[in-house]
Amino acid sequence: MAQINPHINFNGNAEEAFTFYKSVFGGEFTKIMRFKDLSSPEFPVSDHEANKIMHIALPIGNNILMANDVPEILGATNENENRSKISISAETKEEADKIFIGLSAGGTVEMPIMDSPWGSYFGMFRDKYGIEWMIEYDGNLK
Repeated sequence: MAQINPHINFNGNAEEAFTFYKSVFGGEFTKIMRFKDLSSPEFPVSDHEANKIMHIALPIGNNILMANDVPEILGATNENENRSKISISAETKEEADKIFIGLSAGGTVEMPIMDSPWGSYFGMFRDKYGIEWMIEYDGNLK
């Protein structure tokens, strides 16, 4: 079965966001590359972008959440208009609550986590970095 490994673009705060995500999900980063790691005469990197994240990866279950900071030369990412969501399927209702409470801290809840009309336990929010998440636990899938 194929895996879905979401990739998020940030405007200079990817490391901060991923440190926050790591505090909620646990685990360790499998990769952190900075733009300075790729700097060469063919690919010069300015001093103010040298420490920005070129690639960061955090395993979550059997998936990997990845991100980068968008170099200024490519323009800013409109983080409030992504309109795509990262969906997390929790293994228990307690895990769903923990993830929802942790990731939504400082963000905006669009739908509180609760029993949904379609029979699962579901909630939706935008985290403090502008990333949209859906958290769901469906005991009927076990």
